[in-house]
Amino acid sequence: MIVSCASFLGLKTITDEIPRAHVPGASIIYIPSGKYLKHATFGYSSLAADLIYVWAIQYYSDYSIADRYDHLDHIFSIIAELDPRYLDPYEMGAIIAVYEARDPYLAFKVLDRGLEKNPDQWIFPYQAGHYAASILKDYELARQYYKRTMEIQGAPDIAKRLYADASFKGMDYQTAWENWREIFETTEDERIKKIASNHLYQVKSAMDIARIEEAIEKYREKFGRVPGNLDQLVRTGFLISVPKDQDDNDYIYNPETGKIEPPLTWWKR
Repeated sequence: MIVSCASFLGLKTITDEIPRAHVPGASIIYIPSGKYLKHATFGYSSLAADLIYVWAIQYYSDYSIADRYDHLDHIFSIIAELDPRYLDPYEMGAIIAVYEARDPYLAFKVLDRGLEKNPDQWIFPYQAGHYAASILKDYELARQYYKRTMEIQGAPDIAKRLYADASFKGMDYQTAWENWREIFETTEDERIKKIASNHLYQVKSAMDIARIEEAIEKYREKFGRVPGNLDQLVRTGFLISVPKDQDDNDYIYNPETGKIEPPLTWWKR
C-alpha cells in the first residue's frame, strides 16, 4: 500500500508539471483504471475509493480546469469499481454533471451505473427521474425512471405521484387518471387524498376540454365559425352530451374565441 501510494504521488508530481494547455486533463491522466487499482491496493480498495472521492471534490472545485468535465465519468467509474456500495459518489457525480457541466445525460450515466451496482437503491432512478422531468422536460423518460423507482422495495410513496404527474405532463391522460385514482382510493392520508382529488380534477378537465375542442374544430370546419354555445355541439351531433367538471360544474366557454376553461383552478380547489 505504501509503495503504491508513493508511486501514485510521484506520478502526480510529474504530471502536474506538464502544462495544461498542451495536455488537456493532465491532472487525471495518472489515474489508472478501477480494475487495476483494485488489485494494486492489496485489499484496501474502499480506502482508495475514499481518497479518490475526496480528491475528485477538490478537482471539481478548481474552475480553472476548463476540460475537467470531460473526465467526470472516468473518475467516478473508478470510484464505483473500487467500492460499488459507496453511494455518495454516484449522487455527487450526478449533481456535478447536472448543475456544473450542464449535462443531464452524463448524470443519467452515473446514476444508471449506481443502480446497476446497487439494484436495491431506489434513490438513483428517483434522482434520474427528477432530472429528466425538471431539467429536460422529458416526461416519458422521467416516467420510465419513476416506474423503476416504484419497483424497488422501500421506495417512497411520492414516486407513484411523480409517475402520475409525469404521465399527465406527457399527455398520457388515461394512465394519469388511473394512477391518481388508485392513489386516491388506497391512501389513508387525508392530505394525500386531497392532492390526488385535485389532480383527478386536473386530468378530467384536460380530457374533457380536449374532447370539446375537437368537436368545436369539426363544427368550425362544417359551418365556418365556432358555435355560439356548447349545446350546439350536441344538436349538430358533434357531442353526445356536454361534459361537466369533476364537481359537476359547467366548463367556461368563450364563443368569440372558441376557448374552453375549467371553472376552477385545480390546485386551489
